[in-house]
Amino acid sequence: MSVIKVEDIAAVRFSAPDLGRMRQFLLDFGLAEAAEWNDGVLRMRGTDTAPYCHVTERGEPGFRGLALRARSIEDLKKLAASESVPVKAIDAPGGGWMIRLVDPNGFEVDVVAGQAPGEIRAAEDNGLWNFATKRPRHSATKRVTPGPSNVTRLGHAVLLVKDLGETWRWWEQRFGLLISDEVRDPGGNPAALFVRCDRGAVPTDHHTLNFASVPGKPAQFHHAAFEVADLDSLMVGHDYLASREHRHVWGIGRHILGSQVFDYWLDPFGNRVEHWTDGDVFAADAAPARVDLATMMGRQWGPPAPPTFV
Repeated sequence: MSVIKVEDIAAVRFSAPDLGRMRQFLLDFGLAEAAEWNDGVLRMRGTDTAPYCHVTERGEPGFRGLALRARSIEDLKKLAASESVPVKAIDAPGGGWMIRLVDPNGFEVDVVAGQAPGEIRAAEDNGLWNFATKRPRHSATKRVTPGPSNVTRLGHAVLLVKDLGETWRWWEQRFGLLISDEVRDPGGNPAALFVRCDRGAVPTDHHTLNFASVPGKPAQFHHAAFEVADLDSLMVGHDYLASREHRHVWGIGRHILGSQVFDYWLDPFGNRVEHWTDGDVFAADAAPARVDLATMMGRQWGPPAPPTFV
């Protein structure tokens, strides 16, 4: 039995020496400023009600941690008492309360609650899709405006970890996560876990977190994934990022695990970020699956993953 059950991932947190350069990339990527950043912290948001989902602090380039959203302030206090850590007010857009934990790999894990929702940011409606068997758009053309993708929200983060078993026990016992897919290596040993939040009968993303253990690799951030409005938004975003000469990593393709259409890029400081759309969702009663490494790294269509991806 876990201490609490979290609802979703809330934010990823980085540091960088040039916040202006990071800001410009994230604007090109399809995020918007959540607030002025003259306090040395850049906060960016999507089009949904989350007050922010990407944070950059001034400092040496690197990943600093991530935040999860608790269901209530009461749950947050319960977890704080279990961990003997203080509950602190959040001095950022949306306010609210938070605690900070550190997982077995040294990753800082913030848990937040009570944040006031931001206003939904208007985004272009790319219109209905016509299919061979269903054509809801009639007597109308489809025109997509060039420019950045419409990023809606942060969907998941992927972390390379030192010990998969120890990591899973720590995260599951505190946050009530569920396994969607367990990945085994050729020797039958666990190599990765795709895990989602437990929201009961409410379907949630196939994975909110992915923990992977790669022989010879230390614990480190791998990528953060941001949901975009639809395939048109992903495609025009790809063209826009390419026109701005940002560094492309992998895509466009469709994953097997999670099923989402993906497109990976590097920010100016070497952090991988992903645009995705059309992913799977599961309720809590969906049973976990066991798959192999080829399935994890495979794709239903699109180019193969570059060697540098792993």
